[in-house]
Amino acid sequence: MTIDEKFFKLKKYLRGLESLAVAFSSGVDSTFLLKVAHDELGEKVLAITANSNFFPRREIDEAKNFCEREKIRQIIFNANDLKEIENNPPNRCYLCKKNIFAQIKKIAAENKIFHVAEGSNMDDNNDYRPGMKAIAELEIKSPLRTAELYKNEIRELSRKLNLPTADKPSFACLASRFVYGEKITPEKLSQVEKAEEFLREKNFKQFRVRIHGNLARIEILPTDLEKILPVREEIVKNLKNFGFDYVSLDLQGYRTGSMNIF
Repeated sequence: MTIDEKFFKLKKYLRGLESLAVAFSSGVDSTFLLKVAHDELGEKVLAITANSNFFPRREIDEAKNFCEREKIRQIIFNANDLKEIENNPPNRCYLCKKNIFAQIKKIAAENKIFHVAEGSNMDDNNDYRPGMKAIAELEIKSPLRTAELYKNEIRELSRKLNLPTADKPSFACLASRFVYGEKITPEKLSQVEKAEEFLREKNFKQFRVRIHGNLARIEILPTDLEKILPVREEIVKNLKNFGFDYVSLDLQGYRTGSMNIF
């Protein structure tokens, strides 16, 4: 199918749902999905955003601002993080998704919304994503995968819709920065959030700060390796102020799923 055919398929599918709650994180995929769903269903669309230690405050603010600008009804709820997630087992994503989407389904039902959707796309089929099992078990819709859309196509369509997220770097919850088995604490989540916000202020676009005990492992795009050298000492100083004892640069560069090694 061409990208236009996929876009038509998406819009037709969304119209057939009649009412829809979108799990909205302000990322590239969920923003695009929410925009198209609202264009097709109007007031029968509800954006539901989880507020959690696992998500930077900046992302919550961007989600709120987008809904206000587009006049989309939104509910932001405080997610009840599970204690068993703290130990970061390999199925952490499954446990977390099951917990959060169960809460989202409950909120949707209370607002007389009959379907819930999330923003995974075709590229998400190529990585270890135990959270997708929870999505299936809870019967959450995945319209972008139904329309067979890939990330680059979603970005292209987002540009045509003048969405602010068209070129936004990919993001995953902060828990994905932890090696499996390492305890996740609010303090460590704050360390990672502050470290990544600092790199963003230094104009790095796509990156991760992975945490290994008291060591920060920075992943940046290979094309940015030379860019980091002039600010190396500043990065080390600030990350140590945030609580890290050691700061390292991963020479393999940024890549998704780098913690999914067993």
